Amino acid sequence: MLANLPDSALDPLQRVLHAAARFVAAIGPRDHITPTLISLHWLPVRQRITYKLCTMMHSVFYGQASSYISEIVTPVTHLPGRAHLRSAKNRDYNIPRVLCGFGRRSFSVSGPDAWNSLPRQLSGIAVASTFKRHLKSERFFQAYGVSTIASTVADP
Repeated sequence: MLANLPDSALDPLQRVLHAAARFVAAIGPRDHITPTLISLHWLPVRQRITYKLCTMMHSVFYGQASSYISEIVTPVTHLPGRAHLRSAKNRDYNIPRVLCGFGRRSFSVSGPDAWNSLPRQLSGIAVASTFKRHLKSERFFQAYGVSTIASTVADP
């Protein structure tokens, strides 16, 4: 699992992404890469990892995931004495406590953490294709500060 890895571990993957963008767009090694990544609509590696976690949690939430994945995470509503909490009403998942940083990389921790951080209107979208489109737009905005609607309208 690539979730919660330090930047030093993700930097090589990001460099591969940059090299692929340079190849696809036929730009030189000294040219700025961010405008190219924006025009290609490619997410940075860390945002892509969060995107994949959220799509997996979406399938868990809406009952479309395999049982072995669904059994790894626990909704707050299923925990005794917690059904009255705000997190239960928000349809959040329990994030288990871990003793070491390695445990934060497991799906049982990183999946609910990514899902719980989503805006409520986004996690309420039941159709998977619509959810993915809006999730990518939200991740894209967080990564580059650019609205995908504005960037598609601005392109000739």
